[in-house]
Amino acid sequence: MDTQVDRQQAPAARRPPGWLVTTLRCLAVLLALGVLALFSYVAFQLTLTPIHDNGQAGGNTDPGRSLRFYLDQPPRDALIQLGGNLMLLAPLGVLLPVVSTRLRGPLRLFVVGGLVSLAIESTQGLLVEGRAFDVDDVILNAAGVVLAYLLAGRKVSHVARGRRQGSHGGR
Repeated sequence: MDTQVDRQQAPAARRPPGWLVTTLRCLAVLLALGVLALFSYVAFQLTLTPIHDNGQAGGNTDPGRSLRFYLDQPPRDALIQLGGNLMLLAPLGVLLPVVSTRLRGPLRLFVVGGLVSLAIESTQGLLVEGRAFDVDDVILNAAGVVLAYLLAGRKVSHVARGRRQGSHGGR
């Protein structure tokens, strides 16, 4: 009778030792920090270096104005502008939840992505020759961070850092 009960119970899953899990999670965080540093350098080069625009850079503080302008362009140009702004800060949606599990969740990442983008756009508008502040870029950049999180960041974070424990029931 004992053997029948034993056969009905699923074999216990073999879990790696705690020290190994902790070591791998630390390595994942260090790798994410390194990639984040590299990403920051590339983002700086793309957004905060002066360009020669012959005085054509115009700022935009009216949400939707640049979006309407982009959508009135030929489809290829619109795709480049919209896609570029969505992708610019998207790596944050994957990297930040690995670095800190407190940064999991679309709302938190939208706020953080929006703040990073706001800092970039403000710097562009105030200090960088040939660049201007555009509120639509802030919106698109933050949306790109959330989109990347929803498409890949949530899964990568759970694999690298484990699922959140506590009030969420381990979800």
